[in-house]
Amino acid sequence: MNDPTSSCELGSRPPAARPESRVLRFQPGFRWEGVPAEEYKAQGADWCGVRRMTLAGGAGAATAFEVRYFEIEPAGFSSLEHHAHEHVVIVLRGRGQVRLGDAVHELSFGDTVYVAPHTVHQFSNPHGEEPLGFLCVVDAVRDRPVPATSP
Repeated sequence: MNDPTSSCELGSRPPAARPESRVLRFQPGFRWEGVPAEEYKAQGADWCGVRRMTLAGGAGAATAFEVRYFEIEPAGFSSLEHHAHEHVVIVLRGRGQVRLGDAVHELSFGDTVYVAPHTVHQFSNPHGEEPLGFLCVVDAVRDRPVPATSP
């Protein structure tokens, strides 16, 4: 069964306790101490080779936003989707592409992508060299994505 949640989607959250300040130590291999790498979402045919790590926000946090780190393996891709919420992606590692509407843009270190509401989008790594790694910043409470179809 496909899970319709997006790389940057969570839905409504229960009330949470006041968050404590903390430092997440960066580790070799683009990992953070104490932060598990998780599957992007339930396995399906609409994505391939994507993992995520929630660095700020998430279940139980009281933040109004979430910061997640995603990696897309060579030949991997996220879901082709759209939704009402906006989000920002900042590339930290590797090279890849983003589809925004009908346009495809090459991405590399430091590139920043703003995904406007209702824009069909997809991130991919067709280059086959190393993972495409990026931060995703999004509202903590947001709508669910809607799968899109290729033209």
